[in-house]
Amino acid sequence: MMGMVQSTTASTPAPGVDGVDVIMRTGGAGLRERMIRTEHHLQRVTARAGAPLAAFANATIRAGGKRLRPLLVVLAAESAGGPPETAEGEERLVRAAAAVELVHSATLVHDDLIDGARLRRGHPTVAAAGGREVAVATGDLLFSLAFAELARNESTSQLCALSDASSALAAGELLQREDAYAAHVAVERYLRRCELKTAALFEAACRLGALAAVEGTRALADALGAFARRIGLAFQMLDDVLDVSGPVERTGKSRGTDLLAGTVTLPFILARERERELARFDLASLRDSGEAEALCERIAATGALDEARDRALAVVAEAKSSLPAILPAGRSALLGLVADVVVERYS
Repeated sequence: MMGMVQSTTASTPAPGVDGVDVIMRTGGAGLRERMIRTEHHLQRVTARAGAPLAAFANATIRAGGKRLRPLLVVLAAESAGGPPETAEGEERLVRAAAAVELVHSATLVHDDLIDGARLRRGHPTVAAAGGREVAVATGDLLFSLAFAELARNESTSQLCALSDASSALAAGELLQREDAYAAHVAVERYLRRCELKTAALFEAACRLGALAAVEGTRALADALGAFARRIGLAFQMLDDVLDVSGPVERTGKSRGTDLLAGTVTLPFILARERERELARFDLASLRDSGEAEALCERIAATGALDEARDRALAVVAEAKSSLPAILPAGRSALLGLVADVVVERYS
């Protein structure tokens, strides 16, 4: 069995310092160049789709967040010896990183449509700007572009990794719909939903990176995938904390937006266990954002947010301690910093 490191040598970013910027500075010119090429590739791919969908697809990509998933692809590849030292080897890595982000973007478009969201990171969603039909088509386009790009790598193992994650995403969405407004959801079922809906794509990112590398083995892909799965799980747990804690200036949406849509999240589950009245609360009774915000205040008053955050931080610690000891020290530290960036979203 692979040895595991208990900590990384890089320090956690100081408060107010963007962790991704720290990773990019520490990772060196090669990491920066690969991420820049990935960004340009994403914009070229969506622009080639043709009007009118290209405009919506490209806007979705440009409004992207920290690019954690493609960053994991590149860091995993560099941790496994890097891609073959050829132009095609570099292109294969960029295509894999872009494919993961395209799938992620597709899920955001569809999620916003399902949830009736008007804003995404402070910008109008595709559904709000173009309507339901355009949002469905844009999300479908992004999914198809992802697999078209990855198919060019001519790697069955890479296609299987992304297709498994995409199937998990769909299963997670169906599970979330099944549990909507439910009177009782066990923590274990909630965590399973998070693993399907969020963690699976994080895991696929590291798997794809390892598979695109010259020294990538199945065992290393498994180990890096397990690390990323924990990071993705913590990411979703903390995202659900943010839905309750806000504020709108940080999240781009009103507090309790997920609760208003009937999504039973970890803070609500834990708060129900702590307060008898909340245990009887019916999410379907929420009528507007004001009532959702009032419910968030009640959840926060139970101390459930601290417990949910502590559980997420424990998952992050597990992820960092699971990193294989055989990784180059510098890349192991950078992967640990990715874990810290997940926590940074809450701080």
